[in-house]
Amino acid sequence: MKKPERLIVFLLDDRQYALDLSVVEMVVRAVEITPLPKAPAVVYGLINVKGILAPALNIRKRFNLPEKDLNLKDQIIIARAKNRTVAMVVDAVQNVIESAELEVVKPETVIDDLEHVAGIVKLNGDMVFIHDLDNFLYPDEEEMLQEAI
Repeated sequence: MKKPERLIVFLLDDRQYALDLSVVEMVVRAVEITPLPKAPAVVYGLINVKGILAPALNIRKRFNLPEKDLNLKDQIIIARAKNRTVAMVVDAVQNVIESAELEVVKPETVIDDLEHVAGIVKLNGDMVFIHDLDNFLYPDEEEMLQEAI
């Protein structure tokens, strides 16, 4: 994994997660999500932000976290994955950190079979999982999403 220079740290419940800042286009407040019939279960639907149509990904479902209703305080991270621009619904964006002083380790050195994670850093005593957006959707889910759109 190429070490990211900066990470955007966000919260889901009380857990911290991160994403390489270089793929982030913008962060916005929660917006209406239009359901997308026949989309994979890990896709809430489509959003339209400043003319950008993007599938909203359900990170909670992917990582088996408790589901919760969309809240006006939630935030959406618009980012570029390998095949498309996507939206990640998160509880809150916490901050941006320079990763130069952090040691990024490969996920398999900590936990076996940890899919969809590009690396792990330790921040304030907690493990922070760095998401791998390029591999968030399985190939069959990517195909379902493409057909649904």
